[in-house]
Amino acid sequence: MAKPTSIVTDSGKVRRVVVVGGGLAGLTTVIKLCEAGIPVDLFSLVPVKRSHSVCAQGGINASVNTKGEGDSPEVHLEETVYGGDFLANQPPVKGMTYAAPGIVYMLDRMGVPFNRTPEGLLDFRRFGGTLFHRTAFAGATTGQQLLYALDEQVRRFETVDVENEKGVVIRGEKMVRKHELWDFLGIVLDEAGVARGIVAQDLKSMEIASFPGEAVCLATGGPGIIFGKSTNSVINTGTAASAVYQQGACYANGEFIQVHPTAIPGADKLRLISESVRGEGGRIWVPKDPKEKRRGRDVPESQRDYFLEAKYPGYGNLVPRDIASRELFLKCFHEGRGVWNDKSGKNELEVYLDVTHLPKDILHKKLAGVLEIYEKFVGEDPYTNPMRIFPAVHYSMGGLWVDYEKSADGRLVVGSPRNQATNITGLYAAGEVDYGYHGANRLGANSLLSCIYGGMVAGPAIATYVKNLDKSALDVKSSVFEKAANRERERYAAVLQMNGSENPYKLHEELAAVMLRDCTIERHNGVLDDVIAKIDELEERYLDVGVTDASPRANQGAQFVRHLKNMLVLARVIAQGARNRDESRGAHFKPEFKTRDDENFLRTTMALYEKGTGGKSVVKYVRGLEYGLLGKTVRVTDDVDISLVKPRPRKYETAGAASHAVSDVPPKEPKASAKTAVRPQTPGGDA
Repeated sequence: MAKPTSIVTDSGKVRRVVVVGGGLAGLTTVIKLCEAGIPVDLFSLVPVKRSHSVCAQGGINASVNTKGEGDSPEVHLEETVYGGDFLANQPPVKGMTYAAPGIVYMLDRMGVPFNRTPEGLLDFRRFGGTLFHRTAFAGATTGQQLLYALDEQVRRFETVDVENEKGVVIRGEKMVRKHELWDFLGIVLDEAGVARGIVAQDLKSMEIASFPGEAVCLATGGPGIIFGKSTNSVINTGTAASAVYQQGACYANGEFIQVHPTAIPGADKLRLISESVRGEGGRIWVPKDPKEKRRGRDVPESQRDYFLEAKYPGYGNLVPRDIASRELFLKCFHEGRGVWNDKSGKNELEVYLDVTHLPKDILHKKLAGVLEIYEKFVGEDPYTNPMRIFPAVHYSMGGLWVDYEKSADGRLVVGSPRNQATNITGLYAAGEVDYGYHGANRLGANSLLSCIYGGMVAGPAIATYVKNLDKSALDVKSSVFEKAANRERERYAAVLQMNGSENPYKLHEELAAVMLRDCTIERHNGVLDDVIAKIDELEERYLDVGVTDASPRANQGAQFVRHLKNMLVLARVIAQGARNRDESRGAHFKPEFKTRDDENFLRTTMALYEKGTGGKSVVKYVRGLEYGLLGKTVRVTDDVDISLVKPRPRKYETAGAASHAVSDVPPKEPKASAKTAVRPQTPGGDA
């Protein structure tokens, strides 16, 4: 058959791309596809405005250098790969950092109410891992403002009619069709293993249906709920990534889980206290007296230990998150120096985060949202009382493996169908669900940037892929879609019939507890063996689960059972990857292997799913992949592209304290001056 170049088939059907996830990455992907003339079906587990991106507080990074500090996209590149301990492929990172200023200005034109200086310029604050004011922000609700702005752009396309290549309007067909409250179950694969659409479930009627798509892009966020008490929303189970992983997609660097140093300890979940609090001058400390009984505000300055400022004089309270979290853990867990609780007669796993020395009008202008959260859930006024905080699971650097095509200038080839492509032909991924931009540790405020940039890259890549297909999803036999839908209907029916003695919520509680305790800040091989054994046990016990709800509509109990299985599968990827990596790199820290091992572990962990016996999953690790793309075979390996910034020992103790040094790699493009670009000089391992 002839290659279908039109977005409308000869029979008058509109060819669409399926995007799953309504956060920043998903919405940006939709916008870029629509700009390329590709209609979209957008699926979201929750109403789009409730996507987890709405929870982001602190800001979005872009080296605009309005404060004249000598910052630049090149320095942003260096600090991102350095902060990520050199595990990120550098061309995608360079593409992101160089696109960042334009992204922020685009958002500004969309109407995002960024904070501004008295002169009317965009204001920028500092975040961890840099000495520059690089983070644009909208108070303490930046994620919400960005999400709403992008949602408005997508809503516009919901009113625009599809046009064919001749400009003829297809009446009744809108550029975007939005499906909210649908749960993604899996992709539809044809006989050749090409993604041709998805199967999803309406969470109101519980109807399961298949939807054709010329390509599928997952933008479904991270797996934080595997760890139970995290800063993530309850929807962040990682179920979509786990589902396609079980269908053959590669999962990369799963062991790298970021623990945010500042969150509110709580019985149900841990609510984030944004890094922006420290970016505006908040200080972390503990009393010098471990049994100090006075309230934090009553402890004199001379009797406070500002331990981050003492150990890291250049970065102070804004060292990268992995280092700050380990220092807090060291202070509280190993040294027993946490805040004293007179009622329990012990030191709690808490330290003080203090903003009481800052002007209230500035705090209200820049941090009102996050301080309001603290006051609401703790019952103390943070303007006059130091906040009590402790680290919490926050972000997954790992995710679905995605490809890229490097350009001559070391960035990405715009519109290459390899960009953001998984190893399943026709399946793409963007946002936290992919592994591509952060290496072993994400710098604060790079997440919103990577989500939007990932969408900006994925959209043109998918458009190229779709426009060069030799066969439309609408030409695939209907039996392929019926078979996929029936497979999921049978699985769901089997879930409804589960009447065993195990409570699924109890199993999740046990999984979350062991993952949180033994697979976060510190990891020990013997303990990780126990974690993996526990996952074995839980997967066996899962077979004896009893469903708590058999109702035909809005059945959250059965949905949770399905998500639980997918969480168990991903938990194994995380724990086994951590067990195999005998080094310390970024967020992955093993006291038995305190240094980074570039000789053996400067490579991407690439995991493939295999089905085991007795309900257990098996992780198969590979050193390379090959996949088909538009009639060609693409071969890749686990090598990390380090062509732009040479790896060096990672040390923050002296960096920036007295002098700065630039990278010793000759720049591809003009750099900041040696006086201002930040490069640690002192050799050494991780702090």
